[in-house]
Amino acid sequence: MRQKYKKRTLRPRKGDSVKIVRGGFKGIEGKISRVDGQKGKLFIEGVNREKIAGGTALAPIDASKVIITSIDLDDKLRKRKVQGD
Repeated sequence: MRQKYKKRTLRPRKGDSVKIVRGGFKGIEGKISRVDGQKGKLFIEGVNREKIAGGTALAPIDASKVIITSIDLDDKLRKRKVQGD
């Protein structure tokens, strides 16, 4: 992404594909299904944890522990901002 768009950082959004690089879920790749901007957490498809009462829930992953592998350019404003037009 860095070579393609000439950007070092980019705010993660719903629909972006990311790879987890640190922590217990290291190496897992998936799409962002939800973003918690207040706490800086991402919820990624396929990254689940067991609940105490049974069942599973999406595990919150800190945004600093992931790298964006591909971005969703459906939003015209974001596309213009990323590509620098």
